[in-house]
Order: sequence, then C-alpha cells, then structure tokens
Amino acid sequence: MKRRTAIENWPIEAHGRPLRLDHLDAREDVLLDAHVRPNRSLGGPAFIALMVAIAVISFTAGLAFLMIGAWPVLGFFGLDVLIVWLAFRLNYRDGRRLERIHITPEAIHVMRRWPTGYETLYRLPSAWTRLVVDHEDDPDVQPRLTAMGKHVLVGSVLSPRERRDLASAIAEALDKARTSPVALAQETGGAA
Repeated sequence: MKRRTAIENWPIEAHGRPLRLDHLDAREDVLLDAHVRPNRSLGGPAFIALMVAIAVISFTAGLAFLMIGAWPVLGFFGLDVLIVWLAFRLNYRDGRRLERIHITPEAIHVMRRWPTGYETLYRLPSAWTRLVVDHEDDPDVQPRLTAMGKHVLVGSVLSPRERRDLASAIAEALDKARTSPVALAQETGGAA
C-alpha cells in the first residue's frame, strides 16, 4: 500500500529550548488541552526481564560455541545483547516526544517537544481554522488543522484509532470555540 502524506507548511510562531508557555496554563476558558505522546508497549520491569532473558540465551549459546572451540562467537553474542539494549534505549528516548494541543476561543496552540528538549510552537486562530481528516477510512488517517491554505499535522505519533478520537475531540472543541463569544477580533495568526 502506498503511503500518502500531507505536507505541513504553517509557519512556526516560536522555537527554542525550552519555550516558556506558562501563559497557556493560566487561561480559564480552555476548551481542549491534549497532551499527545507516542505509545510504548514495553514498560520498565518488562524491559529488564526481556534483557535478562536475551542475555541468558546469548550467554548459553555462546558457551555452547566455546565448548566446541569457536571461542570468537561468544563475543558476537555479547555484541548482540548490546545492540538490542541500545535499540531499546533509543526507542525510549524517542518516547519522550510530546505534542500539546491547546484550544481556547481565541487561538489554537500546537506545541511540540522533541526528545532533545527543543520545542516548536504553532499558533492558529480558532475562528479561521478548520479540521481536515485525510483518509478517514484508511489505516493512514491523518488529522490536520487548516487555515488560509496552510496546514499543521496533529497526532502523527498515535495509532489510527487514537488519531480518529483526537480528531473528534478537536472538532468538538472547535465547534465550541466558534459558538462562544470572543471579546477581541481574531488575527489570522502565524508567524510573520
């Protein structure tokens, strides 16, 4: 199956390490504040049990090769254990990613934090933004926020069902934002 992708082209409002977004927490009229993190299927104790099992199996197989005189194979089995451990550590590091979707009647803030601590912030006006769900019935469903011909993808680290749930929560929050009275006229948003 050919993977279809949408291009994200909304300008970044702010970026850095870390951004101070305390003003987002102080708002009383928050319609949605979603924190999206990647799924990790193997917790701490299960990871330790898996690594112990891999180490025992590799050591046992390495000893069997040592007994028949193929002593260099023992080192390669140890290297296999090290590579599996390193792959899991990199996977857990990637799991520190965070995407925060904060919707108020005035604006939508999408903040992304990468595993390195670098953050980016997108600001979209609530009145001008609509939610588009690409390929809703396909496994590669992708919700995106669209305004003035530009897009911000949301929930790309989630499973397809979780992306659909996130899209329905965002759609509900956007409907509430459009029906609530806004004190100030909204700007079109985005960076200059």
